[in-house]
Amino acid sequence: MNLFRLFTRAAPQLAAAGPGDAASFAKLHAASFGRGWTEDEFERLLLDRNVLAHRASTGRDLKGFILSRLAADEAEILSVAVSASQRSRGLAGRLLDLHLRALAGRGARAVFLEVDDDNVAARRLYARRHFREVGRREAYYPRPGGGSRALLLRRDLG
Repeated sequence: MNLFRLFTRAAPQLAAAGPGDAASFAKLHAASFGRGWTEDEFERLLLDRNVLAHRASTGRDLKGFILSRLAADEAEILSVAVSASQRSRGLAGRLLDLHLRALAGRGARAVFLEVDDDNVAARRLYARRHFREVGRREAYYPRPGGGSRALLLRRDLG
């Protein structure tokens, strides 16, 4: 037996996602956000031919996903989630890089997303990937005692 393999964890494998991933996406989304989307909501999205999704998994365990909707030559990233055990390990960046290449391959020339202004790690990730702020939505994300601002970000694709 290879002791190195015994004591190291395999990096999650990235792949295209489909309707069969709806239940695991819903579970991870609920664990990652205040109001998770349902399995049915994910299934409808994953059946839509204008939606592109990728997943990161180790065996049968979902470790992260990214989901976008295409419209003409623009795309909007709808959601990105990474399991708590995989955060700060570069998985979100790997998923985002793969996803951006796939969006460009499908003809997207620009990608938009909204990010919670309080989500410093996500803002850092998007800044490193050359997204820039193009707008703000005040009190967009519900919080007890008042909402948090959403930043609207954009990245042009080659």
